[in-house]
Amino acid sequence: MENSKCFHCGDDCGPHPVVFDNKPFCCHGCESVYQILGEGKLYKYYEIENKPGTKNNAKNSGSFAYLDNEDIQNQLFLFRSETTAKVRFFIPTIHCASCIWLLENLQRLNKAVMVSQVNFVKKEVVVTFLHTEISLRELADLLDSIAYRPLISLDNAGNTTKKTDKSIFYKIGVSGFAFGNIMLMSFPEYLSDGTLQLSQFQTVFGWLNMLLALPVAFYAAGGYYESAWKGLKNKTINIDLPVSLGAIVLFIDSVYEVVSGTGSGYFDSLSGLIFFLLIGKWYQAKTYEALSFERDYKSYFPIAVTTLVDGIESILPLSKLQKGSRIVVRNQELIPADATLVRGLANIDYGFVTGEATPIRKRIGDSIFAGGRQVGEAIVVQVDKEVENSYLTQLWNQHSDQKDSQLASLIDKVSERFTVFILLVAFGAGGYWWFTDRSLAIHAFSSVLIVACPCALALSMPFALGSAMRIFGRKGFYIKKTAVVEGLTHIDTIVFDKTGTITQSQLAEVSFEGSVLSAEQQAHIRSLARNSTHPMSIVVATHFATTEVFPVENFTEEIGLGIRGKIDGVNYKLGSQHYVAGNTSDSDSLSSKVWVSANDKVLGSFVVSNKYREGLSETIRSLSQLEQHVLTGDHAGEKENLLRIFGAASQAHLHFDQKPEDKLNYVAALRKANKNVLMIGDGLNDAGALRECNVGISIADDIYHFSPACDAILESEQFAQLPKLIRFAKSSMRVVNISFVISFLYNALGLTIAVSGNLSPVVAAILMPLSSVTVVAFVSLGVYVASRLIFVENDLIL
Repeated sequence: MENSKCFHCGDDCGPHPVVFDNKPFCCHGCESVYQILGEGKLYKYYEIENKPGTKNNAKNSGSFAYLDNEDIQNQLFLFRSETTAKVRFFIPTIHCASCIWLLENLQRLNKAVMVSQVNFVKKEVVVTFLHTEISLRELADLLDSIAYRPLISLDNAGNTTKKTDKSIFYKIGVSGFAFGNIMLMSFPEYLSDGTLQLSQFQTVFGWLNMLLALPVAFYAAGGYYESAWKGLKNKTINIDLPVSLGAIVLFIDSVYEVVSGTGSGYFDSLSGLIFFLLIGKWYQAKTYEALSFERDYKSYFPIAVTTLVDGIESILPLSKLQKGSRIVVRNQELIPADATLVRGLANIDYGFVTGEATPIRKRIGDSIFAGGRQVGEAIVVQVDKEVENSYLTQLWNQHSDQKDSQLASLIDKVSERFTVFILLVAFGAGGYWWFTDRSLAIHAFSSVLIVACPCALALSMPFALGSAMRIFGRKGFYIKKTAVVEGLTHIDTIVFDKTGTITQSQLAEVSFEGSVLSAEQQAHIRSLARNSTHPMSIVVATHFATTEVFPVENFTEEIGLGIRGKIDGVNYKLGSQHYVAGNTSDSDSLSSKVWVSANDKVLGSFVVSNKYREGLSETIRSLSQLEQHVLTGDHAGEKENLLRIFGAASQAHLHFDQKPEDKLNYVAALRKANKNVLMIGDGLNDAGALRECNVGISIADDIYHFSPACDAILESEQFAQLPKLIRFAKSSMRVVNISFVISFLYNALGLTIAVSGNLSPVVAAILMPLSSVTVVAFVSLGVYVASRLIFVENDLIL
């Protein structure tokens, strides 16, 4: 009886398969996985990839019992509240698009799973779940039941340092040893073209060479065979397929020549091929690792925290925050590290961590996880762990709105089709020479497969834009991912928020109009204002010289309107005239006003004379090729000032008294009109608009702001560099396009020589990784030169 293929994993079922639902399965484990997916209505898993599953023998029931131990749970949890927990599992069996789809739909198998996210490169899944409804052990069993068994190592729990995979070094050593010795024993043939070598020595050296080549062919090259087989198994063609075919053909032909006594084979070419390919693979991995390290640990966010030392508040860069430091966390500010509450009433919103926006009440002495956002009055916490910026980066990236690069998708498609083209050329060249000159057939076939590689094409974009990201970071511009760089090159419309974006709140001049405020009222107003991170609240709080701080009860901030709270039995309001006094704003004033009332009695208003950012007019002129808009929550009294800066022609694009939803709808209308919109705001009232636009940039001053809604964060001091940053993004994309041309020219030249039979496989093996090195070197140098040409300041790059 002919063996059938398992519907789940694709393995041979043998003569007696397990049959369920008229489908063959190789074991009851695969049948069980199919039934589980059916119960969750997850059959789309089988539509994304053909035979995507891995074999599950279901022999490990109960093996996760140790996860019921609370001490072990504490080592594994990234976050845990009274109802919700977050954990990261390493799952080595993740291998295809179906795996990603299924693991990100775990909530359909168990409703206690809130959200799950897969990191395909690291083969990790981060799961947020209700631990009151499903335990950590049950979650691990759930993953195991669908053939994605978590690999849990308690030795590394909580340790972010990854162990180095040394297998590639062993393979390089084996192939290098074989390559060197095979070449040494082949020197007589190299030097004399075989005429001085006695036939008995040729036979002996041939068998020795074959013996040395065995570990190369069956161990060192094993990764390429495995990758190629998995691709074929899932009906995809990857770059490892032509490499594997070339190596297999070289080995088989060489063995035939040695066994038949007709020649000494091409074992030197085979071992050299694998040796140089592995070196190229190691180089690429090291370069990616360097990019990742720079991104996670060196590109710190341009943010600071307010520390409290002996009752005095001061600003400290986040990177210098240490364990034991006390920091002030205001309304809507993010807690950057695990900490303990020491003062105030904490309502922590863990929406960034878990997706749940319901605040959790914390009392003095309670622990607070990093990533929580305070909702309400300012609190003081003591840092328990040092800041891990890679965790903040993860929180930032997990709220990405999937503005993925279309160019990257195009490159993936081109690379796949290019591989198919190479296979056709290789078989064509091999067939031609087989009937013309058989001595060249193997050389031509193998050389074509090896020398023509889309790796250089695929590498050019990530390395060029990765280098651009590093330079952006050194200029105080921090972006989520490389697609943002490409997005900046398509911008034709730019939308500015005003307050805190094109104005400098720290330099604003403040005066008070109204009844004389007593010292106690001044302290009360300062105590209320310091709870908010809005630029106008900060201006009011810093206006008073007093350092006395009163506790604020029932603090509330209404976005776009103002704040309120109760201090010593007095209800204060601070904000717009409409919010405080109930009337419309004073449209005749050329300054912004912040009104204040006590027990609904209007005390007066703080008149804030806006100070626009230095060089703003020059920056706006440099961006004149873009359609410019201004959206502000302030009244139209600022219109004359803005017209002087943006020009009379921009009058129709200046919009005042804009609420957050108005900004969102305005940007959405621009997008609907096929505009490529860049939105620049302060990240407070602009979250919706920043998400809606093509590229959203949040301006960060010295106060700690963290806005997952944006695609990039720009240090406020670097605002004048915005035109150069956009130009640099365009230059980086030009470098990418040039690298594409270089890659295609290289492949065209290499193919031309290879099909002629004049290129040996070992030389092709050297040229293949060399092409990747050349492209990486070119794009790195090209991006660096572009940065030097654009950023002419002496303080810039390296």
